[in-house]
Amino acid sequence: MSDDHLLLHVDSHYTSPWALAVFVTLREKHLPFSLRTLDLDRGDHQAPDYIDLSLTRRVPTLVQGDFALSESSAVIEYLEDSFAEHPVLPTDRQLRARARQIQAWLRSDLLPIRQERSTLVVFYGQKVAAPLSANAQAAADKLIKAAQSLLADGRDYLFGNWSIVDVELAVTLNRLILNGDPVPQALVEYTSRQWQHPAVQEWLNLQRPAL
Repeated sequence: MSDDHLLLHVDSHYTSPWALAVFVTLREKHLPFSLRTLDLDRGDHQAPDYIDLSLTRRVPTLVQGDFALSESSAVIEYLEDSFAEHPVLPTDRQLRARARQIQAWLRSDLLPIRQERSTLVVFYGQKVAAPLSANAQAAADKLIKAAQSLLADGRDYLFGNWSIVDVELAVTLNRLILNGDPVPQALVEYTSRQWQHPAVQEWLNLQRPAL
């Protein structure tokens, strides 16, 4: 394996939205890479060799030669800086700052949604019968209002052209949509458009083990 070869570590069930984001970034940039899966339920991410490799012991982790990087937003930024062709983030400085803001927000906020609407509904079709709690509904309302504001003029993409942030926002919205929670039709249509991206479809069609 050459020093320039890219190796992406992801979860064996392919349910990490952040692993999906890095996978789509690599595909969008037409970069050859290998996938290596870790069984998180078995604790593969706590194995000594992975602890030595991944500073945060999480997926995704990207390896290039003797350089390893975890945390998806950092990985995406690294790929954007290293392989400028086929950008996945806006090139305009202010729009790129907005993209980073949305990425950071989706990763650090909206915890009740993530707790009550896991990505099992997104990648395995496993719905939750219970309605959203008051806290989760408040988070859903916050998400919906922000998305409506960002897409207020009916645009197809957040920044005029497709970006990886569209995929990340679509995954978060799909936690609600695919579980049957109420989401405005315009956002449902926006999310459906992002879901048709070829690399997203490739991720969705990966062979997943039974739960």
